[in-house]
Amino acid sequence: MKLSIVVPVLNEADAIAGGLAALAPLRQRGHEVIVADGGSEDGSRELAVPLADRVVPAPRGRAAQMNAGAAVASGVALLFLHADTRLPPDADALLRAALRRHAWGRFDVRIEGRSPLLAMIGFFMNLRSRLSGIATGDQAIFVRRDAFCGFPEIELMEDIAFSKAMKRISPPACLRERVLTSGRRWERRGVLRTMLLMWRLRLAYFLGAAPDELARRYANKA
Repeated sequence: MKLSIVVPVLNEADAIAGGLAALAPLRQRGHEVIVADGGSEDGSRELAVPLADRVVPAPRGRAAQMNAGAAVASGVALLFLHADTRLPPDADALLRAALRRHAWGRFDVRIEGRSPLLAMIGFFMNLRSRLSGIATGDQAIFVRRDAFCGFPEIELMEDIAFSKAMKRISPPACLRERVLTSGRRWERRGVLRTMLLMWRLRLAYFLGAAPDELARRYANKA
């Protein structure tokens, strides 16, 4: 089962080289890495070129970038990975087993950082996802190519909208093996502040708030 790993990137010069280098063993096993660049201005694209199979330009926006990467993928399974997230070393074998029984899924996540609160956030993120069947981008969403419906190209909450659409096809495979993701977003804004902000935005989305309005709220809190 050839895997296409799609990495959406926008000004990730600090993280992109390390993130892509960590995928080298998967490339050596015949899988491909596709970087979808949304117009980086910090050299991210140039750093990615020698470390990926393809680097494709895409409209800015995580959903649009992931869709652009998926459009050129040749694998029978797609995995969407943030530039600062690391997969377990046997991720391909785990996906192969999971996708025999499910159309899509995600990993548990562990958030790396200085604050002890990050461990709690990761725990509740995994628990909420397991109970609700909703995955977040931090959890490295994967899907069979023939079941991929595309990410809704909205400014925020594309992972939640995608999960809701995919749940109509099958429940997700909720793998207990963990990806490791950076806690820089939480620590830069303040861990508690960011956690409360994301809860408020998610609640507003479920109550019908427009994603572009939520994106403005998110940006204004940066």
